[in-house]
Amino acid sequence: MGATVGIVLVSHSERLAAGVKELLEQLGARPETVAAAGGDPDGGIGTSYERIAEAVAGVDQGAGVMVLPDIGSAVMTARLVFEDEPRDDAVVVDAPFVEGAVAAGVLASTGASLDAVVAAARDAYTARKIQE
Repeated sequence: MGATVGIVLVSHSERLAAGVKELLEQLGARPETVAAAGGDPDGGIGTSYERIAEAVAGVDQGAGVMVLPDIGSAVMTARLVFEDEPRDDAVVVDAPFVEGAVAAGVLASTGASLDAVVAAARDAYTARKIQE
């Protein structure tokens, strides 16, 4: 298989990011294409610029990288990484953390483009769980 879009999961919780990564792998994502960048450098609640930057480099296979933050400072920290190191092939995406990750991860595993993977994550905002 060719290059796959990399996905970086940025959460305030190391366990939450790792859990969503595990879920994506169970759904078919190759482990080397998804990275969990959760928690602060000391393992507590928070975000880490260094963890995000390392995760982006680690999943970059040449097809682009989608960064999916959970809330607040995760968004700001992820954006700061790309302000310092601008890239045309990487995007911080506003999407639901779990649902967006699943939609993006499943599509990325098919070899889809970065634009398609990002669109799938964003479309997760409109996916209803219960039809009433």
